[in-house]
Amino acid sequence: MKSVPPVCLVSVEGLRKEYLTRHGAMKALDGVSFHIMAGETLALVGESGCGKSTLASALLGLVRFDAGTIAIDGNAITARSKGITMPPRRDIGVVFQNPQSSLDPKMRVRSIIAEPLNTIGMRGDTITRRANELLSQVGLGPEYLHRYPHQLSGGQMQRVAIARALALEPRLLILDEPTAALDVSVQAQILKLLKALQAKSNVSYLFITHDLGVVDYVANRVAVMYLGRIVESGLVADIFANPRHPYTQALLDAVPVIDPARRRLSAPLDGEVPSPLNRLPGCPFAPRCLRATNTCRTSDPDLVDEGGRRVHACFFPLSHEDGSQLRGSPHEAA
Repeated sequence: MKSVPPVCLVSVEGLRKEYLTRHGAMKALDGVSFHIMAGETLALVGESGCGKSTLASALLGLVRFDAGTIAIDGNAITARSKGITMPPRRDIGVVFQNPQSSLDPKMRVRSIIAEPLNTIGMRGDTITRRANELLSQVGLGPEYLHRYPHQLSGGQMQRVAIARALALEPRLLILDEPTAALDVSVQAQILKLLKALQAKSNVSYLFITHDLGVVDYVANRVAVMYLGRIVESGLVADIFANPRHPYTQALLDAVPVIDPARRRLSAPLDGEVPSPLNRLPGCPFAPRCLRATNTCRTSDPDLVDEGGRRVHACFFPLSHEDGSQLRGSPHEAA
């Protein structure tokens, strides 16, 4: 029996978004390109201010981008498209970081789940049946239908948020730090649930996180963002075993590991992400990079494709020997 080739569900090409402020132009997204295959998870990682949330907002149609193309299931939207924010909203669901703030405290669970169902004309008992189905999928019983968010634990609230996001059977689910506000034990339960739901429905995930341990568990591929750009992306196993960009190595170095013999040998990442306002010439990471040269400070590296498996943007990419300084991997995190 012939295997079915993977289908590209999401394709983002050259996405740019600039905000004009009284202090100058701020490039929130600077030529971002990536793809997500049907049924896979792409993790998006990077420090605060790197553009992860802006990218998610662009995919959701909440902000209009200045250049580039977003295509979902072959339906393309460009910066010049008018009257259309994004492909049909039912194709994309979203789960936010803090379920307590994403659920209306004045609404019962049934009404919360019914919000997207109302948009397609579903009413009455049909909504109740569908809401019960969704609660069952996320591990909650029908008794939760008539409860308010304050009557739920953090993990239960996030399960309700996931049920609402899945109500219209989206092809893509954007997960914006979905476990960051939860206790560690509850985080594991939610991650296990998300993997089970994906295996059953073949939904794709864009998983936004700063926790590389989570990436190691849930994602097929990872894209590393820095100052509005993707500086490295590829299979999680490849990137974690042999990072090519110094910023990726710095993020991996920062992951705590239990065994003292396997802890970081290289210097920690110094300083904060520079302001995206009126950027200096050269590689954006150069001011923080111990390997930076005059070339790095004056010229901007392009993304280099390594045989279709991974890409990086660095004039002097790390070798396997450089990566051997990394002691441990994210799944060994304390």
